[in-house]
Amino acid sequence: MGKGELRKDVLKARGSLSPEEIAEKSGRILRRVLSLEEFQRARTLMAYVDFRNEVQTGALIMESMARGKRVAVPVTDVAGRRLTPSLLLEYPGDLAPGTWGILEPRPERLRPLEPEELDLVVVPGVAFDLKGNRLGYGGGFYDRFLPRTRPDTVWLALAFELQIRPQVYAGPHDCPVHILVTEERVVYTRW
Repeated sequence: MGKGELRKDVLKARGSLSPEEIAEKSGRILRRVLSLEEFQRARTLMAYVDFRNEVQTGALIMESMARGKRVAVPVTDVAGRRLTPSLLLEYPGDLAPGTWGILEPRPERLRPLEPEELDLVVVPGVAFDLKGNRLGYGGGFYDRFLPRTRPDTVWLALAFELQIRPQVYAGPHDCPVHILVTEERVVYTRW
């Protein structure tokens, strides 16, 4: 199975999850994330806004804000092939459908942060292996963004167990995540 087939296979499997399964598994993943020392230590984090059966991040965003953390979400510049973190003050009030229909800050609510300000980045993906390699959606946005964070910034991936595969065909420019959290386990991939 090649990269394209793997992406299709995992997206199909993830797409077959019911809304109840997604909510239940996402809740279990959230509880694991909240217990992580790396999360508790983080003062500023960026989290993706879930889309199309991804692990849900709304509760993580709200809980982080309730704990006094600064929370940013990514704004996608398709033409420039870049992500920019934008600070949220109201969730979901600051957001409206943006690139590909994914919720992003409304233009009048853009509050850009520098990547170096982030202590933790919650990274999406289609599939992951246990070394932290990820298969994304094919745009390379996170692989260009993550190297712009500080060397001590933690890269954390949320995934359903069905997204963990033995091989995800990592390339030389791919950025493996440091921690992988599923509904079943927490995997430290690089420490």
